[in-house]
Amino acid sequence: MTEAFARGGTPTLAVDADRQLPDLHVTAGLEPEPTIAAVENHDSPTDVAQTSVRAEDAMVLPAPRSSQSVDLQSTLETLKHAKPQLVVDCPSGAGPDVVEPLSVADEILVVTDGTNRSVSAAKTTIDIARRLDVPVVGVLLNRCEAVPDEVEASLDVPVLGMVPDRSRPLQSSDVQHAYDDLVGRIKTTDGDEAWDTGDQTVERLPTGVEAIDSSLDGGLLPGTVVALTADPDGHSEFLLYELTTTRGTLYLTTERSESVVQHAIDSTIASAGKPTIRALDAGDPLAEATQLVEQLPEGANLIIDSMWLLEQQQPQRYNEFLNTVTEVMQETDGIAMLHCLDRPEKTNNRGTTEYFADVVFDLEVSTETDAVDHRLMIPKSRRERAPSESIVLDLSTQQIIGD
Repeated sequence: MTEAFARGGTPTLAVDADRQLPDLHVTAGLEPEPTIAAVENHDSPTDVAQTSVRAEDAMVLPAPRSSQSVDLQSTLETLKHAKPQLVVDCPSGAGPDVVEPLSVADEILVVTDGTNRSVSAAKTTIDIARRLDVPVVGVLLNRCEAVPDEVEASLDVPVLGMVPDRSRPLQSSDVQHAYDDLVGRIKTTDGDEAWDTGDQTVERLPTGVEAIDSSLDGGLLPGTVVALTADPDGHSEFLLYELTTTRGTLYLTTERSESVVQHAIDSTIASAGKPTIRALDAGDPLAEATQLVEQLPEGANLIIDSMWLLEQQQPQRYNEFLNTVTEVMQETDGIAMLHCLDRPEKTNNRGTTEYFADVVFDLEVSTETDAVDHRLMIPKSRRERAPSESIVLDLSTQQIIGD
């Protein structure tokens, strides 16, 4: 990852803070000395750091030897405020060796290979980070080309990248591309930095739901792909209908017929527009959906209701379809809303859907009081920071009624 930052023009220093498995220098193909212990005797960490043979702006400081006494937390604090950018390799699990570097971090990216043991350690790290009040930006899946069920079920953070398993990873173009893509996604989560367009202001696209738009400074950024997750009885379709009021919309239905969807829109208590409704053929829904998506005009909305049928398709073809959706949205500056219903039946590619999505809307319904309480959380927002508090909705009146 350090080399990926460097390839993208950001000089980066990687520090090995993993006393349990101090192998960063081995992975990078560098010498074990000098270590981070040598920093306190020099004015700059770059005086002692070794430079990668593959990227001149990527530097590495190995972990201290067992015989070296280092105040790791204090040293990392110093390095954090120096140049270049700092990336710290931390141990997994729990204990002082974990807390020390995590407490210094501004943000945390958790790495797992998808096995039960690795996912369990990742969950422990996430729990510690949250207790330390350090934001977890997401998960990196190492040696994976699909999102394992264990990750989707256990880790309540977005998957930001997947690195394929290759025999010589640092020489593999596939691995390099995966890390380059990951670094791009991390940069776009860093405040407003990714949307610093000089004097040009990016015009946001409203969702049609006043409560959501107010919380998102007017709406979503053009080209956004949203995964809306909800229970089947949660009235989440109201959010779909509201979106049709904002601009021209292609409404792809995979379960209900075109006439049933049209009747639902005509009779809804929510606001609704006049979308173009198309029912997908269950025989080859991905092929038909791809053809329709590729014909979308500039600035149009895309709604797929629901994703369950498409998520049952062969993973490689499904990935290709989601790539098409993402590329078309970026080219046309529209919004795609992928309706993901939570069902007892196994959903094969749900993790992949949420991985491709720029934003995840998670709609929860509470009936603890006399009134039905709809709360919308945004657990993932790749292109900008999302509200940390839930948005409480009355879907019939579109009002924020509390935090």
